[in-house]
Amino acid sequence: MDHKKAAAAVLAHIGGSENVISAAHCATRLRLVIADNGKVDKPAIEDIDGVQGVFEAQGQLQIIFGTGTVDRVYDAFIALSGAAAVSKDEAKAQGAQKGNWFQRAIKTLGDIFVPIIPAIVASGFLMGLMESIKFMVNNGFLTLDSTSSLFKFADLFSNVAYVFLPILIAFSAAKVFGGNPFLGAVIGMIMLHPDLQNAWTVATEGVHAYQDVFFGLYQVPLVGYQGHVIPVIIAVWVMCQIEKRLHQIVPPMFDLFVTPLVSVFVTGYLTLAAIGPVFTTVENFVIDGVQWLIAIPFGIGSFLMGGLYATTVVSGIHHMYTIIDLGQLSAYGVTHWLPLASAANVAQGGAALAVALKTRDKKLKSMALPASLSAFMGITEPAIFGVNLRFFRPFIAGAIGGACGALYASLVGLGATGTGVTGIFGILLHLHHPVQYILTVAIAAGVAFAVSWVIGIPEERPAATPAPPPAAQPAPQPAAKPASQLHVAHETATIVAPLTGTAVPLVETGDPAFSAEALGKGIAIRPLEGKVVAPCAAEVTVVMGHAVGLLCDNGAELLIHVGIDTVELEGAHYTSHVVPGQRVQTGDLLLDFDMAAIEKAGYRTITPVVVTNSDDFAAIEHARGAVTAGQSALLELTR
Repeated sequence: MDHKKAAAAVLAHIGGSENVISAAHCATRLRLVIADNGKVDKPAIEDIDGVQGVFEAQGQLQIIFGTGTVDRVYDAFIALSGAAAVSKDEAKAQGAQKGNWFQRAIKTLGDIFVPIIPAIVASGFLMGLMESIKFMVNNGFLTLDSTSSLFKFADLFSNVAYVFLPILIAFSAAKVFGGNPFLGAVIGMIMLHPDLQNAWTVATEGVHAYQDVFFGLYQVPLVGYQGHVIPVIIAVWVMCQIEKRLHQIVPPMFDLFVTPLVSVFVTGYLTLAAIGPVFTTVENFVIDGVQWLIAIPFGIGSFLMGGLYATTVVSGIHHMYTIIDLGQLSAYGVTHWLPLASAANVAQGGAALAVALKTRDKKLKSMALPASLSAFMGITEPAIFGVNLRFFRPFIAGAIGGACGALYASLVGLGATGTGVTGIFGILLHLHHPVQYILTVAIAAGVAFAVSWVIGIPEERPAATPAPPPAAQPAPQPAAKPASQLHVAHETATIVAPLTGTAVPLVETGDPAFSAEALGKGIAIRPLEGKVVAPCAAEVTVVMGHAVGLLCDNGAELLIHVGIDTVELEGAHYTSHVVPGQRVQTGDLLLDFDMAAIEKAGYRTITPVVVTNSDDFAAIEHARGAVTAGQSALLELTR
């Protein structure tokens, strides 16, 4: 391809040089921070030679070119545009500053809650399981010794993340706000102090005691903040502001004990005296308002929210919904919001599935099918941004399906015992009412599929019959391939695992580009150790800290991408043992990585292994389950 021409086309369709704030790239994507996204013509960019996908994330316009190409397009783009060439971290920071205060606030909420979702999910799953077991025992469907240690301990563990939720939120919020996370955790502990009345007893027992504050100005109830979210976030934000200012003015020799002491004491007093009571009222108003909406007769409110939910995903507002889920769990024991979200998510998957089965466009089909499966798992970005929103009609079909599924969930009073998981696996949060949940997602996906199938996509046309070549001209002969490449029809080749771990579908990466197979077909590995070896005899084409590109002797072009969004680490925690142009044999060490350090930094180490020239093969089959680096067959390629 002509890299300069591709760069010029990108520049033309994003509004020109004056609309570019900065540019960066990773192993596969050109990452642009744009001044005015309204000037970007995404469909035109998708049609540029070499572009494999376009989407927005982290305030950046990300254009997928693939390994071995993106760096050359990037160089040409910088030369043509004169844009500032920045690091990935700088691009991310610039992207984060885009948008109004509300958009930045929503993103901050997402940054706070995403790291603690695993803990919330674990408790939610266990709570659902225990509720189901208790139901079956109490109704005679199951005989079980409820006095056993296994049952007692499981019941004890099931709600622990919700009991101590303010501590988890406080620790995470302090990291996001730039403060000491352990001091943040102390603020969370203050709000749960055992000398305060447990908040969950107020409804039945009333408030036990009040305390004068600000020298008798007024009284506040001495009640804890179990189950609360907004007061914790505000309190930790105040603590971080105090801490950062004290670091600037307190002499270094006193900073170690003066700053923590003053930060915690002042924030603790303000929290119990003002921040907690005020923002608890605000939070209760939000939760009551949502509950009022959901409780509108005949499910009308839920129908509207189920239809609008996908639109809020596009705008990023959905990051605040964790607050609603947690608030409802605290107030009612279940969240009625999560079933609405689940219906909306699987509906987008149903709409994308209809596109995949109906379209004649092979490229669109290869993108829509895995994107729909991803949405059924609760990860909707590939389906929404890669397929449905691109053609709009499937997006509307998904909204209609989501509304219908949410309507049914509201009519039967469906609630989830936890949050953080939607789609197929969301049934684990609805084990107390599994049939109602199955019907909810079935209605949502079924209606969306049917509507999407009927209204189709705007670009869909009957496939044209190609004209036969003139009889007088001999058919062109294929160019000779190097002996090292596959050239015999139906010849197969095997790619062994480059890492030891568990092979899983690409949709489990959660990354829109990998999930939609925009970079090619393949598999992902959840690693058990931090070593990557050559999966075949090959030439190294790309070495970029977290990623390695290979041109295999069997004709496959491979990308091994260690971790998701790990480009932001700028090579930290990775050690490369090869350079571009180097020859390697199966089992040769390519790179080491520190799994613990990467995960501590907040990144997942799940590793996509992608055949970037997938179109050169008739079939690509992959293994599942446990694999061993350099030994287990991972991919089977058929020319």
